[in-house]
Amino acid sequence: MKKAGILNRHLAGALAELGHGDGVLVCDVGMPIPRGPRVVDLAFRAGVPSFAEVLDGLLDELVVEGATAAKEVRDANPEVSALLDTRFPDLEPVSHEKLKELTAHARLVVRTGEARPYANVLLRCGVFF
Repeated sequence: MKKAGILNRHLAGALAELGHGDGVLVCDVGMPIPRGPRVVDLAFRAGVPSFAEVLDGLLDELVVEGATAAKEVRDANPEVSALLDTRFPDLEPVSHEKLKELTAHARLVVRTGEARPYANVLLRCGVFF
């Protein structure tokens, strides 16, 4: 049994399968999830677990070379916007519609319990060397 890091066996296994360039969408409960990507649904209740908790847990485990989020987050959800700015200084803003299109090509979707708008980010995996 693991004693640290991500303990959810479905999520830990999915992360172990990721490679350079793979996309991982971390999303709120309202984000439409297309057919195709593997989905690990962590949502338990509205707000649990939060987008910030899940994102930070994933960032502890993954090498991320880029991130994309909907530009609408700036006005609709300043708290998540500020969080994304601190985690990703080179965040690529796109329309929410474009983010949904990009999600179709993601390898993994991690659904949180976040119930605030536009709490979504598409991570691009990097390499540790």
